[in-house]
Amino acid sequence: MQSVPDEESEQQSPPGPVHILWINAGLSCDGDSVALTAATQPSIEEIALGALPGLPEVQVHWPLIDFECGPEQGADTFIEWFHKADRGELEPFVLVVEGSIPNESIKQEGYFAAFGNNPDTGQPMTTSEWLDRLTPKALGVLAVGTCATYGGIHAMEGNPTGAMGVPDYLGWNWTSKAGLPIVCVPGCPIHPDNLSETILYLLYQVAGQAPMIPLDDQLRPQWLFGATVHEGCDRAGYYEQGQFTDHYGAPECLVKIGCWGPVVQCNVPKRGWINGIGGCPNVGGICIGCTMPGFPDKFMPFMDEPPGARVSTAASGVYGMAIRRLREITRKTADKEPSWRGRTRELHTGYRPPW
Repeated sequence: MQSVPDEESEQQSPPGPVHILWINAGLSCDGDSVALTAATQPSIEEIALGALPGLPEVQVHWPLIDFECGPEQGADTFIEWFHKADRGELEPFVLVVEGSIPNESIKQEGYFAAFGNNPDTGQPMTTSEWLDRLTPKALGVLAVGTCATYGGIHAMEGNPTGAMGVPDYLGWNWTSKAGLPIVCVPGCPIHPDNLSETILYLLYQVAGQAPMIPLDDQLRPQWLFGATVHEGCDRAGYYEQGQFTDHYGAPECLVKIGCWGPVVQCNVPKRGWINGIGGCPNVGGICIGCTMPGFPDKFMPFMDEPPGARVSTAASGVYGMAIRRLREITRKTADKEPSWRGRTRELHTGYRPPW
């Protein structure tokens, strides 16, 4: 999506630490924060402690691991890091946003989502105001989870908050002062390693050791979301052979009971969930399209057969039946020893000893 920057504009390794400011005060369940604690390739500990070669020094300001203090009180007031960034005293920093952004202008009083208090008024500082203040100063903006990327569940039709994703709020063509577009890593929740790997890429880019991050037209990292669930699914062979299940607990393809895997951009079955193990259809769960911009509205009701599935499964069923029969013939001939080998010690290959 973005071209590789020329040598003059390429980011150089910053002289001081790179601060990661994490706001999880959008409309969210904090599931993406919880998911990141399970990352292994790399782990958040490896990133925060600088255990990987070539990384710049990193300081992570993340509510989930700031155990020393609350948002306003404590030995080291957590929210002060965000006020420092707002005042221009924290350079450079990457802003991570978790949760969808409500439209604060559509109500008469109160607020939908806030993060700490405004020091001038003592009143809660809305999440959207934090974005207004911090995004112009950030080196990059990373939207994590489907709520932050595209609005997610909170942005369903009929919601009262006007919730939206970060690109909807800032603009899809928005770029940071370093020329970086918004980077979206969707998932409900996000895949642990997809998030940690994207953070790692951005840090290497800040250090001048990686080119411009390659994104698709939905601002997702191409190498993570370039293939469909179906292409990496353990059950894809059953689809090709026209074998579909009509109930849970069977090993065949899940399309007829509501799986959207053939059209959803997601690498979870290929990558597994933790340490290469798991992933929705791999363990018997249907794909509900949670990494897609149209989630959840376009994929409901979840347990129904997706549009077009009847046609595709019918065609695959006819084709698959013929393929299975042909393969059975081949299997029966291949599942035997060659004709020159018998179940005795006698040789039948025509071999003659030279002595």
